[in-house]
This record gives sequence, C-alpha cells and structure tokens, in this order.
Amino acid sequence: MTSLPIDVPTDLFIAGEWRPATGGGTVAVTDPADGSELARVADARPEDAVAALDAACAAQREWAATAPRERSDLLRAAFEAIMDSAEEMARLMTCEMGKPLAESRAEVTYGAEFLRWFSEEAVRIGGRHGTRPEGGADMVVRPYPVGPCLLITPWNFPLAMATRKLGPALAAGCTTVLKPATLTPLTTLATVRVLEQAGLPRGVVNVVTTTSASAVTKPLMADPRLRKVSFTGSTEVGRILLEQAAPTVLRTSMELGGNAPFLVFDDADLDTTVTAAMQAKFRNIGQACTAANRFLVQRGIADALVERLTAEIDALVVGRGTDEGVTIGPLVDDDAVAKCLELTRDAVDRGATLVRGGEALDGPGHFMQPTLLTDVPADARICAEEVFGPVLPITVFDTEEEAVALANDTEFGLTSYLCTGDMVRARRVVDQLEVGMVGINLGVLSNAAAPFGGVKQSGLGREGGAEGIAEYQSLRYTLTPL
Repeated sequence: MTSLPIDVPTDLFIAGEWRPATGGGTVAVTDPADGSELARVADARPEDAVAALDAACAAQREWAATAPRERSDLLRAAFEAIMDSAEEMARLMTCEMGKPLAESRAEVTYGAEFLRWFSEEAVRIGGRHGTRPEGGADMVVRPYPVGPCLLITPWNFPLAMATRKLGPALAAGCTTVLKPATLTPLTTLATVRVLEQAGLPRGVVNVVTTTSASAVTKPLMADPRLRKVSFTGSTEVGRILLEQAAPTVLRTSMELGGNAPFLVFDDADLDTTVTAAMQAKFRNIGQACTAANRFLVQRGIADALVERLTAEIDALVVGRGTDEGVTIGPLVDDDAVAKCLELTRDAVDRGATLVRGGEALDGPGHFMQPTLLTDVPADARICAEEVFGPVLPITVFDTEEEAVALANDTEFGLTSYLCTGDMVRARRVVDQLEVGMVGINLGVLSNAAAPFGGVKQSGLGREGGAEGIAEYQSLRYTLTPL
C-alpha cells in the first residue's frame, strides 16, 4: 500500500465520531497512475446514511441558532488550516485523482477560498423591512436555513466540490450529510478532518463513503426530514435525483453535465487564444464539466491556430502527476480512457483528421495521449457528448450567426468561451449564448466570488458568489399591524 503524504481518516464521520461502516465493509482507493492501493475507506450501508441524517437532524436547531460570527469564525479557521497544510493536501489529491501537482496546488487554493468567502457571507445575511405599500402594517422578510442537506460531490475536484457545498450550507446554518465520490474520497475526508479540528459541533457535518451511492442515498431522498439535496455530476444521475425529490418537494441544486463551446473569431489575438484554449481544454486533464468540449473556429484563423495548438500539444508531458515537469496526468480510470478513444475514433470515421494523439498509452495507469482533431463534422458524437479527457476537436465556421447556432446546438448550457478582439461582438455573442457562464479571451473562469451554474440540462441553481448562500435559505415573510 502506497504511503500517503498526510494522515487521513478512513471511517465514516457521524455525530462527531469516526466509525466503521455497519458490517465493517471497506473499499480500496487506488492511484490512477499505476493502480496501486492508497487506502481502504469505509463502505457505508443505507442504515449508516440514515444514522448520519439522524445526527444532522439532531444538530439542526442548535446550529441554526448559532451566532453568525461563530459560524464565520469556524469557516475562517478551516480556511487557514487548509492553507497551512496546502502542500500535503495537494500531494494527497494528486495521489488519488492523478492531476499534475501544480494543478492540485491550484485547487487547494481555489477550494479553500470557498471557506473564506462564505465565512464572510455568514455575517452578512440580511433580509428586508418596510411598510406595506398601502400602509398600516410593517413587512419583514428574513432568510432562514433550509434545514438538513444531502451534499453529493464528484471525483474530479475532491476538495473544491466539497467546500463549494459545505461553505454556504454551514454559513447559512444548515447541517449536512456529505457523500463524496468513491474514486477520490481521501481529500474530502481530510477536509472534513480540518473542519472537525477547527471546532465543528457534533452532527453538523456527517460523511458517508460508499460503493452503493444509489442504495445509500435513496432512503435519505425519501425522508421528509431532509430538506435539500445538492448534487454535482452527470445529467443522467441528476434526472434520477430530481425524480426522487418530487414526492417530498425537496429543494434541489443540480450542477450537471456540460458541452462547452470555445468560439474563436478571425480577429482574435492568436497568443491569447492559444493560452486560453490550452487552459480550457487540458486543465485537469480535460476532466471538468467546464472543459471546452467543442472548438468552433472561424475559417480565416483556423490554419494558424491549428499550427500553434499542434506545437503546444507536442510540448505537453504525460506522466505521473507528482513527477517534475508533467502537465498531463492519468485519467481517473479505464472507462475514461475508453470514452476518449471511442469518441475520437467516431470522429475520424465520420471524416475528421487526426492531427496528434488518438491512442491510449500502455499501463500501468490510465493514460491517454493528448489529441487534436480537425475538420470535425457537426454530427460527430464528440460534438454532442462530453469527452471528459484530453481530446481537442475543431470545427470550422464562416459567419457569426453560424457560430452561435453551432454553440447553442446542444441540450447542455453550462459554460462557453469566446475569443475575439472586438468587444462589441463579444457582448453581442454573449447575449445570444444559451449558457450560465462565459469566459472572454480566457480559459479559466471559476471563482468563489461568482455564481457557478448553467441552464438547460446543465442544471439548476448556483454555487459560489453572493447567490450561493441563498440556495441554502428559505424566506419567511412577517406582517405586523402598525
């Protein structure tokens, strides 16, 4: 078993105690770079999840009544503790997820920022007050914590996805049951240990790790005591959760799939575009819902851009994320590699040109060559499905109207990227894009201070920003005669 850079609890965390799963079952967490076992974590059963919800419900009233400053101080202390152990947390993340160490360090900074941001929001929760328009009575509108929440996080950003949900939930006064992804639970468990050591009251955060996500979450979704579910993952699973939420009219936040277009117009600065394109495609090895999935390039700049991107892709270094100079780590598992190969071969079969890559690398580990495709037809599967890997497909367009139509030709609407030297055009195009977020002349746009989320089948609700805490609040209106 590979040694870890930091001590990580591997049990369930319920009612302030680390305890084994019912029956003592465990599941292996492996290093995607070589398949070696890193640790074994508790494999929860449905009764463990119910015990976690019991603990959250028991703690809800007292936590909701906790002074905002106290909640703020706890989140701030956790932020500082994570930053104090940033290097160890980054190395742990690279061990279990595979991303290059530089990217893990960036995620620690980004993820911790949600704790700092919502520590500041906790003491700024307000409402509104005034006389009703017709007079004679005083109106007061106040937000209250929505209640116990189920938080379900994905494997690709194991620290940031946890803090992006825990930060606003705790700031608002909600207790939680957190279910991290089976593939990468260690960073999340280490993050919860930090919260515990910062003074987290018993039952406010509970964690269940499991290989049976649907079985474990189903009784919670049907329990009327649960008042919110926040999920980040596939649209397919999101639809199932929405169906399960209907009988109890459960409050939902859904951050689901993406199919981000990256639009490049002839007047774009080439240097800026290349930098943005490489970030938007190859950050996190392409395993991000915000990753650029389709590159729509105007004909006049296409050849020059392909030439520059080819050189940049040739300079990428594939290997273990902890090795010096590596810029492309392993994909999370063999299924991820298979999906990249499948979509690449489909595009080529439909007439695309394979410029670079296109093959998996021999193991151990789950490695895919960085891949560049040109002349990708609009009916290729890669134009409709998330590739979630280091494959960059280019489709050429001629007019602005054509670019917007291609960009919007998807059931998803999370993110879009736009490169142009004409800011009037940028505003005009942004107003026509059916997405929740747009990056103009840049390739990374997530920020704790901004509302993250999409439209159409990319989800419901927002995470981060001043808007993020509202997802964990309900409003109460009081009318008093004057």
